[in-house]
Amino acid sequence: MPPVTVVDAVAALEAAYPPALAQDWDAVGLAVGDPAEGVRRVLIAVDPLPEVIEEAVTVGADLLVTHHPLLLRGVHGVAATGPKGTAVHRLIRHGVALFTAHTNADAARPGVSDALAEALGVTVEAPLAPQDDGSVGIGRIGSLSAPESLADFSRRVADALPATAWGVRTGGDPQRTVRRVAVSGGAGDSMLHLARAAGVDVYVTADLRHHPATDHLAEAGAPALVDVAHWASEHPWCAQAAAVLAAAAPELEITVSTTRTDAWSLGSPSPEPSSAGAVIS
Repeated sequence: MPPVTVVDAVAALEAAYPPALAQDWDAVGLAVGDPAEGVRRVLIAVDPLPEVIEEAVTVGADLLVTHHPLLLRGVHGVAATGPKGTAVHRLIRHGVALFTAHTNADAARPGVSDALAEALGVTVEAPLAPQDDGSVGIGRIGSLSAPESLADFSRRVADALPATAWGVRTGGDPQRTVRRVAVSGGAGDSMLHLARAAGVDVYVTADLRHHPATDHLAEAGAPALVDVAHWASEHPWCAQAAAVLAAAAPELEITVSTTRTDAWSLGSPSPEPSSAGAVIS
């Protein structure tokens, strides 16, 4: 049997995550590497950060598959004088190709939010932001097998996702009943209005900002919010992408990176608030 090549792996991944589904501002596909080179070992991760590239080199990977692009914004050079150029040089020097599936993996079905929903025990019914014929799109709407309190659901999320410094933040009545759920891996506060329109009980996403979140929660009947780390919300996709490659080329040695690439390294709990109001003199 001929060896698997980079182009073979790319074809399998692009069949699962069609580039046409990517947003027009995105940068997806093969970013570094020779399509004709052979592939024996693959590392899959969320971010192409230096520590992940070092992991790829250490495990002898021929291909690094990531969700986030290395070169999302235009560059005018890749000299090894900055983080991006250094990354490109290290990949090339060690014969590691780099492939990215970003918003195309967000929109594909199954995709990033399907993997997040599965990790949380949510049965998917439809996209939150439908694209094309409505069968694909960013985010998912679904339901739990049985209702539970928001407090219990928040614990479910924390237990299901990789640990991060800040953990999980939840907005809403802890005793609220949760059955219907919307999820969106990655930054999702631009879709708060879609979660409200979907009539779900809770919306799980990442990178929620103060003003959009407080304005949302002030709306009558608005879903509760569960805010998780961006990296943690998208990490379940890595196993999904690994399964895509394993089905297409069983001879590949595929590793899912567990390197935590969340931006935050320390979380310090606040003290319990005093029952008395602050006195300002």
